[in-house]
Amino acid sequence: MAKLCKTLAMAVFGNSGRHRIAVLVRQGQLPIELGIVHQAFGDAESSEGRRLYEVVTCTFTPGEVRTNTDFSMIVRNGPEALSEAETVIVTASDEDYDRRTPHLDEPLTDAFDRIPAGTRIASICTGAFVLAAAGLLDGRRATTHWRRAGQFRELFPDVDLDPDVLYTEDEGVLTSAGCAAGMDLCLHMIRNDHGAAVANDIARRSVVPPYREGGQAQFIQRPVPEAGTSSTGAARRWALEHLGRPLTLGELAGQASMSIRTFNRRFREELGITPMQWLTRQRVERARQLLEETELSVDVVAADAGFGTAASLRQHLHAAVGVSPSAYRSTFRGVSESLIAGT
Repeated sequence: MAKLCKTLAMAVFGNSGRHRIAVLVRQGQLPIELGIVHQAFGDAESSEGRRLYEVVTCTFTPGEVRTNTDFSMIVRNGPEALSEAETVIVTASDEDYDRRTPHLDEPLTDAFDRIPAGTRIASICTGAFVLAAAGLLDGRRATTHWRRAGQFRELFPDVDLDPDVLYTEDEGVLTSAGCAAGMDLCLHMIRNDHGAAVANDIARRSVVPPYREGGQAQFIQRPVPEAGTSSTGAARRWALEHLGRPLTLGELAGQASMSIRTFNRRFREELGITPMQWLTRQRVERARQLLEETELSVDVVAADAGFGTAASLRQHLHAAVGVSPSAYRSTFRGVSESLIAGT
């Protein structure tokens, strides 16, 4: 049976040499999520125009799959596609909304049994319920749509749920929040696989930001701000133009013509995080870009990104991506060179 599954999976993926992604869909599929995955990974190309991913859609029994809209879709691939995938993505189904058990049903159990150990596995929106039911999220940080957080916690108390972020990654298992956060997650995976330049190109093609500020906490309903209150956007734009020097909360508040207390409150209302958390994220992203795209020394990168010292850069980069600046550069400079060479 295993040999047959492998043969069928090879028939699905072929021998293109591209990274193989299988998207597992279920009855009640949310079409937007499937489109996001194919849009993001399907458009990813090397500098020479070589496609970097091969994406297939699969389901338990090939044929018609109901969506949560007024149309259905035909899926030609069965679960055998999972056995040869290097990444498996589980999208949301409207059936997740009524889930009352923390266990997988038989079709899902059979599907997950086909996924080889070490495969990268991700979920979009309430697809996290499936990963949790499979035991993949126990003791790990994860997220799902904020409206389903209470239901998720009741079913899966052993998962470290963070409903305030757009996506999470924990040892090869990734989760994202609502539908649109699926694009943030896909860009994150592409960025990790092939560097910021490729991910940024996909973002430009899709007309979305390559890195979205804040988390899903910003989308939770809040009281409408009082008329006449100004946004923190101008202060953020100013900060990005001055990342290389020390910036204080007082300076940022001054750019918005607010008191520090008011600015801090307004910032959290708009982005779901504190100004200093946002500033650190922007500096990490600037450092990553410089490490990938330039030959500047770590000391210079640290200064240009606003960390001041190489030691501070090492601390913050390790907290964000788990590696040192030299290891990060070695990985992504190697990726860039291989893309240029077309290997």
